[in-house]
Amino acid sequence: MSLPAGLLAALKIGLLAALGIGHRLYWHGGVGITYVVLALFLSTNLVICYWEICLFFRRDYIETRTAHWREQRRQTGRSPATEFLTSRVPLRSAFSPTVWADVWAAYSVYDGSYADRRSYGFNVDVGNGFVTAIPTLILHAAFTTEFLSPLAAGILGIMFFWQWTYATSIYLMSFFVAKRHRDISRGELYGMILGFNAPWILCPLFGLYVSIRLVVEGSYGVFGG
Repeated sequence: MSLPAGLLAALKIGLLAALGIGHRLYWHGGVGITYVVLALFLSTNLVICYWEICLFFRRDYIETRTAHWREQRRQTGRSPATEFLTSRVPLRSAFSPTVWADVWAAYSVYDGSYADRRSYGFNVDVGNGFVTAIPTLILHAAFTTEFLSPLAAGILGIMFFWQWTYATSIYLMSFFVAKRHRDISRGELYGMILGFNAPWILCPLFGLYVSIRLVVEGSYGVFGG
């Protein structure tokens, strides 16, 4: 049995978020939109962290595979991102590092820095994968079960939500400073670069606001329930 890669990724994110939402509904009697937004973001980041670890361990493969996606786009005119997300992945390969490294090979058609281990884009995402996976899991668990004090959860949230906002902002700036936007169409710029990266600025800014409220108010009331 196989599923499209995009659907498989969405199911993983949905399952992680649903576990938290279900817990809050059962133990706290309700769940607010604030929690849902951050649960989805943190669940997405956990999945992306795995992809970023694959980026590091399959960097040679990605550099080679990028040429395949570029040639395929030249021959067919189809979007590598769409082609990858609709490609079918056997369930036995649902966690294959090679499969998910191909995410970066396809994305490298729009931003070649992911096929260049010397670039900021490559290294900041590898760093995110190795450094933020555990804090992301702790934040998700804290927001869900309230096992940390609101002060501790808020301080941890401020640290990491600010880091995501800053790192993504610098990535976008580096993309334009390097003039990589000249190599892609306007639609690809808005869809693949700005569209895919905007959640890593907007959601962390929202998370920063929520974390400050946790510290100031000393309660998890901001999440509802």
